[in-house]
Amino acid sequence: MQFLVIARDGTDADALARRMATREAHLANVKKYKDAGEVLIGGALLSPEGTMNGSALIASFPDRAALDAYLETDPYTVNGVWKSFEITEMKVANL
Repeated sequence: MQFLVIARDGTDADALARRMATREAHLANVKKYKDAGEVLIGGALLSPEGTMNGSALIASFPDRAALDAYLETDPYTVNGVWKSFEITEMKVANL
């Protein structure tokens, strides 16, 4: 199954600092899933001012439970960067 995930960061004063402190661990984790073909593409969401404030990714997991397990163990979740998720099942077009 393929999913579109929008993950929103916290909005407190320390949110960006938490993201930046955790970013390298998050990117290393995502690379493992990308290499396995489970994360297809992703990137940071930006505020109108250009500040990172969330993430978007398209992922392919066997089911929603597998996606949830990935999200629960990502360093951004574990370290309190991501505070909420909008998850929609989708089908990636073969372009």
